[in-house]
Amino acid sequence: MALDARLLEILACPDDKGPLLYFEADGFLYNPRLQRKYLIRDDIPVMLVDEAEAVDDAQHEALVARAESEGISPTFDA
Repeated sequence: MALDARLLEILACPDDKGPLLYFEADGFLYNPRLQRKYLIRDDIPVMLVDEAEAVDDAQHEALVARAESEGISPTFDA
């Protein structure tokens, strides 16, 4: 199930308060500035810094390229 569009409009990284990229098919939100993934479990985003997954440089480049190619835009305009 996709996250509600209204929720996506207000979701921000709990650490830097910036917008996120929503990878719906993979079930996570991504902060490209801090290279962190926030998983979505049972349709609920886990927005805890301590539970975020770090992404290495290669994964980061792949996610940013994928977001651009698939038209994934930030959750809001910063």
